[in-house]
Amino acid sequence: MDTHLERVRSRLTRLSPEQAQEAARHGALLVDIRYATLRDRDGLIPGALVVERNELEWRLDPQGTHRLSEADCHDRQIVVICNEGYASSLAAASLRDLGLHRATDLVGGFQAWRAAGLAVTAPASP
Repeated sequence: MDTHLERVRSRLTRLSPEQAQEAARHGALLVDIRYATLRDRDGLIPGALVVERNELEWRLDPQGTHRLSEADCHDRQIVVICNEGYASSLAAASLRDLGLHRATDLVGGFQAWRAAGLAVTAPASP
């Protein structure tokens, strides 16, 4: 799996938390694919779209009948975010295979974003 992940990541220009934040300011979609349990426990990145991993390709394919309105073209930059930056690399590569040539992911995932001191909404109450 490590070799596969290396191959996948060689296709991406992965972003640091600060680079992802700047990309979002310029129109990139931040897409959170973490499980609900993790989102409830740790909070959310303000403005990020929440798309469950098993729906990602269906929701972000600009030509798909089940796409989100934000998935409006193949040229839009998409930054996929998982918990620690592993599953997001695989997901971003899958989006690239759909023709979303600017899809990438966040190095270190949500945990790196939070550790960088960037904005996070409060976790859900227990």
